[in-house]
Amino acid sequence: MPLDLLERIDQRTRLAGHNRLALLLFRLGGRQLFGVNVFKVQEVLRKPRLFPMPHSPAQVLGAADLRGRSVPVIDLAQAVGFPEPDPNPDYLIVTEFNRSVQGFLVSAVDRIVDIDVVNVQPPPGHEGESSHLTAVTRHHGELIQIVDVERVLAEVAGPAGPPALALELPAVAPGCRGRVLVVDDSRVARGQIQRVLEQLGLEAVLLADGRQALEHLQSLAAQGEDVCARYRMVISDIEMPAMDGYSLTTEIRRDPRLAGLYVLLHTSLSGIFNNAMVERVGANCFVAKYSPDELAQRVMARLEALGVQ
Repeated sequence: MPLDLLERIDQRTRLAGHNRLALLLFRLGGRQLFGVNVFKVQEVLRKPRLFPMPHSPAQVLGAADLRGRSVPVIDLAQAVGFPEPDPNPDYLIVTEFNRSVQGFLVSAVDRIVDIDVVNVQPPPGHEGESSHLTAVTRHHGELIQIVDVERVLAEVAGPAGPPALALELPAVAPGCRGRVLVVDDSRVARGQIQRVLEQLGLEAVLLADGRQALEHLQSLAAQGEDVCARYRMVISDIEMPAMDGYSLTTEIRRDPRLAGLYVLLHTSLSGIFNNAMVERVGANCFVAKYSPDELAQRVMARLEALGVQ
């Protein structure tokens, strides 16, 4: 089963740029289906032998030796607070995102499905502090909950959290250098980007998916506002409900009122990203999550090009 799944994962990578999402479905115990973007998946294995990791959080069960590489293994049911966990989860989903490799232990791996992103919606109460979901959808009548694995990873990292901005920057007031539109379905990612922008003297306007962002920009343009003057740039995730970052960029370029916007695509899909797709949809640049210094350097280069002091 895992080998067959990997073959289908490779086939589904062709969906990129077509506003479709391929999900690997799995269970954490009980009948509820969960999903993760196949672009984040390296392989699916039966549970390997785990070695202790001293001083690790409770959700980290140990490390697996995968062909000479030590990979931390996270009990996903425990990490998201699932009420019906399987006491003996048997499958390991090895993922790569945010420039790191980790395994998620789950009770069963189900199948891969292709979903039209239009049918992927934010879950009820998705902005709440307790949510570990980025979206929900349905396939053949079954509810699928898409896990916010970026949040899971951030919580496992603990108080230290993601890497801090190492660049030495002059003190500036947030907003004094203008606004940036940030589009990302992960609350954790939005917060990380916002902190970088504020240190650069920029105000971050936060939206949760590409459809919201496009409607917001078109509404401003319809009111006669110069959108390119309002926003220094757009920083957009790629994988999002309702409309993905590829499609958002394409629609921005198609609209003459928006076409001049500078678009930076910012995604956790660091391991298998296709740079040709960035050029094809018309994005100006790409930064893999999460490197605050690299993101800051790209933003500062944009400000310099605009002559912003």
